[in-house]
Amino acid sequence: MTHPDASTQLPQTPVRIDAWLWAVRIFKTRGLASDEVKAGHVRLNDAHPKPSQKVKPGDVVKVRYPGWERTFVVKKTLAKRVGASVAVTCYEDISEPKPAYLSSGVMPRRERGSGRPTKDERRALNRLRGYEKE
Repeated sequence: MTHPDASTQLPQTPVRIDAWLWAVRIFKTRGLASDEVKAGHVRLNDAHPKPSQKVKPGDVVKVRYPGWERTFVVKKTLAKRVGASVAVTCYEDISEPKPAYLSSGVMPRRERGSGRPTKDERRALNRLRGYEKE
C-alpha cells in the first residue's frame, strides 16, 4: 500500500497556474483563480500569465489583493485540491505582513435611516480616509 502523501514524492510536473492556485487554497474556486489571472491580479515571475500557463518548483507567484500583495515561491506542484495542512507545504509565503489598516476593525457606518451625509460630514469623512488634504 502506498503512503497517502506518495503523490507529492513523484517528480514534479508543471501544472496550470489557475489549478495550482486553487489546489493550494489561495483561491476558493478554480473559476475564481482563473478570473483573477485573466484580470491581471496574478503575476508569474514578474509576467502576466494566462490561466493555462504552467508553474514549476522555484517559480515566484504574486497575487494582488486590494491594498496589498502576497508573494509565494512554488515548492511543489499540485493538480488536485488538498487539505490546508498539506497545501502550506507546497509554497513558501515571502510576502510582507498584512498592513495594519487592513487588519483593523471595520469602518464606522452611518445609522440606517439617517439620510445622506451633509457636505460638511462628507468632507470630514474624506479627510479621515485620506482622500483630501486639510
